[in-house]
Amino acid sequence: MKTAPILDTERLILRSFTLEDAADVQRLAGEYDVASTVPGIPHPYEDGMAEQWIHSCYERYETDKALDFAITLRTDGNLIGVIGLKLDRDNERGEIGYWVGKPYWNCGYTTEAAKAVVAYSFKVLKLNRIHAYHLKGNDASGRVMEKIGMRYEGCLRQHTKRWDNFEDSMVYGILKADFDPLVPTSS
Repeated sequence: MKTAPILDTERLILRSFTLEDAADVQRLAGEYDVASTVPGIPHPYEDGMAEQWIHSCYERYETDKALDFAITLRTDGNLIGVIGLKLDRDNERGEIGYWVGKPYWNCGYTTEAAKAVVAYSFKVLKLNRIHAYHLKGNDASGRVMEKIGMRYEGCLRQHTKRWDNFEDSMVYGILKADFDPLVPTSS
């Protein structure tokens, strides 16, 4: 079974998920304050869902559709969250998405992980564009996007159906040329 690469940062190790991570995924993602900010997280997060999701991570990686990383602390290896990149190879772009467990909020971990994934996307995967969405009102996620160099590109009105409500999605993006100004742009 193919596994995602390991990305190291100052305080984090981003690695593939294992089934041993399932209990932590369920516990962290299952918290209402986390689930309410991320469109793909069910609430309640029932038994078996984490294992099923981890299996889907491997399937997406095997078919070159996505990279999903467990965000772990370098100091003790504890799982603190998730960061993923959906791939669109035909258009040389990716969509980044993330969540971090509530005990780890406001520590800069999400920004640190996102910087590593963006760098990997441009330098290794040779993508041209990375974009991301956050639900209107999740300003912390928008700040992460700005800190990693993304620019606000607009609001997609009622773009996301979340728990039977249509919500606006705020869109951010970064180009390879924004990330590395030495890269020539085509006209």
